[in-house]
Amino acid sequence: MVVIRLARSGAKKNPYYFITVADERRPRDGAFIERLGFFNPTAKGQEERLRIDLEKLNEWVSKGAQLSDRVLALTKEAKLTPEEFAQKVEAKKAKIAEKKAALAAKLAKEAEEAAAEEAASEEAAAEEAPAEETPVEEEAPAEEAPVEEEEAPAEEAPAEEESEEKDSSENESK
Repeated sequence: MVVIRLARSGAKKNPYYFITVADERRPRDGAFIERLGFFNPTAKGQEERLRIDLEKLNEWVSKGAQLSDRVLALTKEAKLTPEEFAQKVEAKKAKIAEKKAALAAKLAKEAEEAAAEEAASEEAAAEEAPAEETPVEEEAPAEEAPVEEEEAPAEEAPAEEESEEKDSSENESK
């Protein structure tokens, strides 16, 4: 089957596509039957973005060639007048701006809710704090007791050293 599709060209991170007629069994960038135009997605300023020979394209379609999805969209774009195309681009930019504004509003609302929840949890913690102060005072003496216990093993350590010294002196005397 014959397909009208894009064949990638250009440099790394700088694509440039040729609109080609090719056998579908061939590789994307491989052999082709005919070139019908080009598409430059990175065109800026006065650079030409798209050029398609619509007469040859219609001729191939009448012979049974199938258009890829992207080429179909590009042919619709190529059939637009420059004014219609400019309106389409502006509408697309406006839609993107609306989405960004809606997302920003949603994030702001979530941030306000999070701040309100945080304030509520701080208030709840402040109300619970006086009730917790009494048990904290009771726990303080309990914390001092383990410190005294830690000192006791330190006192035992020299006793162990003395017994080791006695053992080593007994071994030496034998």
